[in-house]
Amino acid sequence: MFVAADTPRYKLIACEILYRELCYCVALSRNIVDLEFLPKGLHDLGEEKMSARLQQAVDAVDRGRYQAILLGYALCNNGIRGLRSPLPLVVPRAHDCITLLLGSRERYQEVFHANPGTYFESTGWLERNEAAEGGIAEQLGLRSSYEDYVRQYGEDNARYLMEVLGDGLRNYSAYAYIGSGIGDFRHYERLTQADAQTRGWSYSRLEGDLGLLRRLVDGPWDDAEFLVVPPGKHPVPSHDAGVIRAE
Repeated sequence: MFVAADTPRYKLIACEILYRELCYCVALSRNIVDLEFLPKGLHDLGEEKMSARLQQAVDAVDRGRYQAILLGYALCNNGIRGLRSPLPLVVPRAHDCITLLLGSRERYQEVFHANPGTYFESTGWLERNEAAEGGIAEQLGLRSSYEDYVRQYGEDNARYLMEVLGDGLRNYSAYAYIGSGIGDFRHYERLTQADAQTRGWSYSRLEGDLGLLRRLVDGPWDDAEFLVVPPGKHPVPSHDAGVIRAE
C-alpha cells in the first residue's frame, strides 16, 4: 500500500468548537489533512493575544511537509488579523463559527435576521465552553459566583453585580441548537431546550450544513467562499461582503 505522490497534504489549525465536525470532514476527504485544535478560550483573550497564539501555531508548521495551511476559523473578532505564513493560508470568508456550522454567509444572514436575540449552541459550544484564564470574562468578574460577590462586597452589592455582570446572556431571548447531522446528540438538544425553558426563552433547532467545512478540507477553494493568502501577505478585515482580504 502506498499514498499517491500527488495527494495533497494540508495542515488544518482550527478552533476546538468545530472538533467533531472537522474530524468528520477530514475522515471523508481524499486529501491528507493533519489536524491541530486550539482552545475555544482564545476568543476570550482579545484580538492581540488570540492572534499571537494562532501565529505561534502557524510558525510551528513544517513548511516542507505541507502544501498549504487551512484555518478552521472565521474572522472571529479580528483574531486572525495579521497572520503570516510561509505557505498559502486558506481562510473561510466568514465573521464567526456560526457561519461555518450553517454552511454559508447567506444562510447565516437569513437565520440571523429571522431570529434576532438568538444564542446559538452546538456540540462544540456545549462540550468546550470554558473561559480562558486571564480572559475578558475573568477580568470583568463574569466567572465569579453570587457567593464570591457576597464574600467580597456584601449582599446588596452582590445582587447589583450579578445584575450588571453576572449574566453574559442578558441581551438574548432565544436558544437555537445547530445539529450537525453526525452522531446522536439528542441529550445536548434536550439540555439546550431545558435551559431555554428555565430562562423563559424560546427554543428552535436548526439543521447545520457541513458543506463549507468539507470544501475547506477538500479544495479547490472558490474565491467567493475562501481567501487564499499567499506568503508575504496577511488577512485583514475587508468591511464588505467578502469579509476578509489579503494585504
